[in-house]
Amino acid sequence: MAGRDDLWIPLVDEPIGSIVNEVQLQHPEIDALVSGPHKILAFRTFAYVRVGILLGRLLVEHDVPEYDGTETWIATLLRDPRHHEAVVREIRAVAEEVAADPRYADDEPVGPDDAARDRFRDFARRQLS
Repeated sequence: MAGRDDLWIPLVDEPIGSIVNEVQLQHPEIDALVSGPHKILAFRTFAYVRVGILLGRLLVEHDVPEYDGTETWIATLLRDPRHHEAVVREIRAVAEEVAADPRYADDEPVGPDDAARDRFRDFARRQLS
């Protein structure tokens, strides 16, 4: 059995996991909000659920053409900029809610901070010169 300090990142089947990941890559401010391991876990869990619900609602509210084998209904929906922006807003909202949750106030960021990156770049420049 896992101890209290063990942390598991959920594995999500496509396409929701890749949609959330793509939005994170396009909007680095989201990663800045959810940089600790517990924040990341909470963010991904709720982002996957809420994006799934949003996509389901969009499917019910908007007709998509009959499947012809070229793209999924999700890809068809997300081609509409309004739908894509709704997904981005939902993901950003989840990140902001997780970041504001006091339970995660002490969550340490994953990876080096900007100052550590700068020190490493200076070190690498000196070594390679």
